[in-house]
Amino acid sequence: MSNPLHSPAAERNRQPILEVLRTLLPATGRALEVASGTGQHVAWFAAALPGWTWQPSDAQAETLDSITAWCAQAGVHNVRPPVLLDVLAPQWPGNGAAFATPLDLIYCANMLHIAPWACCAALMQGAARHLAPGGHLVTYGPYLEDGVPTAPGNQAFDASLRERNPAWGIRRLEDVAQVAAAAGLHLVARHALPANNLLLVWARQPPTP
Repeated sequence: MSNPLHSPAAERNRQPILEVLRTLLPATGRALEVASGTGQHVAWFAAALPGWTWQPSDAQAETLDSITAWCAQAGVHNVRPPVLLDVLAPQWPGNGAAFATPLDLIYCANMLHIAPWACCAALMQGAARHLAPGGHLVTYGPYLEDGVPTAPGNQAFDASLRERNPAWGIRRLEDVAQVAAAAGLHLVARHALPANNLLLVWARQPPTP
């Protein structure tokens, strides 16, 4: 098998993300990773959370071999073969094999800012369709927040994204929350992580007053 793709950012952030997931997740469950990319996250999480079954996915066919390679290197046996998944498709995943049972976790890192805005609503709607009662959607990445100064690095990153593609850009948390609420999901936890990123936890139940 060819060498897997490598993301330095994924290598840096996988452990801080895992530490939050450990506080959130029970010992066992079923997880879908949307936009798995290189596969570094799912391989790391599967090794650390062996009671969970993981389904990686990505919209780019060329990443699937990399995901498989990372999981093979990690020696994990609780990861299903990766599938093509376009969040905009009316049925997940886009290859026609719908998920047979509800999911306890849907995890999506670093997608919203490198995808058209319509993908945010599609992610929320898909999560609402497929999450089990008590399940969570976890999103990770940079966000803009009202009343919170934007780090210079994120300002530059946002500008570079919009220059590459006008449909891309760091999303405003309040806008994401509004789209999530329209799908029936509510923000229940916000975790600040290194390098000016946030890990956000979404669930069906509204936050306690």
